[in-house]
Amino acid sequence: MNSIKAVSYPVHFQDKGYKELSNLISTNNYSTIFILVDENTFDLCYPKFIPNLETDKRIEVIEIDSGEINKNLETCIGVWNAITELGGDRKSLVITLGGGVITDLGGFVASCFKRGIDFVNIPTTLLSMVDASVGGKTGVDLGVLKNQIGLFANPEMVIVDTEYLTTVSEREIKSGTAEIIKYGITYDTKLFNEIKNNKGLNVNDLIFRSIEIKNEVVLQDPKEQNLRKILNFGHTLGHAIESFYLESEDKENLTHGEAIAIGMVCESFMSSKLLGFPSEKVREVKDVILSIYNRTILLKEDFAAIMDLLKHDKKNVNGQVNFVLLNDYEDHKIDCKVPEELIIESMEFYNK
Repeated sequence: MNSIKAVSYPVHFQDKGYKELSNLISTNNYSTIFILVDENTFDLCYPKFIPNLETDKRIEVIEIDSGEINKNLETCIGVWNAITELGGDRKSLVITLGGGVITDLGGFVASCFKRGIDFVNIPTTLLSMVDASVGGKTGVDLGVLKNQIGLFANPEMVIVDTEYLTTVSEREIKSGTAEIIKYGITYDTKLFNEIKNNKGLNVNDLIFRSIEIKNEVVLQDPKEQNLRKILNFGHTLGHAIESFYLESEDKENLTHGEAIAIGMVCESFMSSKLLGFPSEKVREVKDVILSIYNRTILLKEDFAAIMDLLKHDKKNVNGQVNFVLLNDYEDHKIDCKVPEELIIESMEFYNK
């Protein structure tokens, strides 16, 4: 596959990525290479990665605990302390080897350490390949509030190697599929139809097209002032649901994709009520999503807590929740105001 040129960095695929990484390291004469992993990627991905790293530079591995619950400033402080104790300086390179938590947090850590050192993203989950590793967003959560602390910062490159997908569970593959569905609904219906029909799916093609779409959007709107907001379809309510399950002691956490899938069903329903998004397409979105994800019943007694979390969404302006809704597939409207009763009705629709 050909490389994709993002704003100021390339996205390389398979073996070409490792060759370009070796060139980057030799050209920039880095002092130390820090590889950020969690316990899962250290056990399963690091052994696949390290033979591809051709360098005589000092290599240090920093391991953090896995999971969204550890995507916070406390973890960042631990990583910053580790880099400092291991002699990190402005000529150090951080390589993130992991899923969305690792790429989001690692990019943030690198961008803040000594006012910014270089980093390279090597995503190892489907979700991080098609979403978290590309686009220049870095950051961490504030409590259970998603991505409240962060900044825009671009890596030196991204390396997408689908061999790492053999190390993740089917549930994680489904989590990443939600982002591909989002691209299909909002930008390229062909992608959505391929997921819907599930005939001869080529994961490499799906990943490449998803990255290509995100890059096309980000090139036009890098700081999310307009068009890039379409990438938030399903995420406004989905993030609130994800946060609610993250903070609930008596409920199993949802993956990011599972929560966003619920959000896409709900926001499709809102679109039909406010913008005339065809009802048969609402049903189609719901049917496709429920064919992939187990239904998570949203209890009525939990609606108030979810609504409260919704008020903290980072896209809100002047206390007003803003949604991306649909006139039709590939036809969106940003900054939509939705009455609270309709948001609740959309969750009831999902439950039916």
